[in-house]
Amino acid sequence: MENSCKHAGFTLIELMITVAVIAILATIAVPSYQAQLRKTRRAEAQAGLMELQNFMERFFTLNSCYQDKGADKSCAATGDNADPALPFTSLPKSGAAYYSITLNHPAGPSSYTLRATPSDSGVQHGDGLLELDHTGARRWEKSEHGDTPVVSSW
Repeated sequence: MENSCKHAGFTLIELMITVAVIAILATIAVPSYQAQLRKTRRAEAQAGLMELQNFMERFFTLNSCYQDKGADKSCAATGDNADPALPFTSLPKSGAAYYSITLNHPAGPSSYTLRATPSDSGVQHGDGLLELDHTGARRWEKSEHGDTPVVSSW
């Protein structure tokens, strides 16, 4: 009489090979996924800067300069001109911030530069500064110091 009971299953070697293949795939996939997340967050920051640029242009249309007029109601750089209140100062607009937004006036109230700086402790740290100015010039400075010439445009 033959034993009709057959044992089905995996050997230890087959399981070890499967685990090794999964580990190799994970070492390739995880860094690629993280790089894609950084690019997505950078694209979100770029879109946020462009939204703020539209806000600044609407503000200019109403006020004839990029700052609130001072006591003398002129756009001259008198020192008492105030920056307009931006609709948001961090990105994303809700949740943990990956970028903080600042508004500067390097040449007085007739110009502006919007800058998105990665959070020091955030996952975007080391990804570089993003800038957008009143002329529409876009800069991506990978050094994050703000003193290096334009590295590339986005």
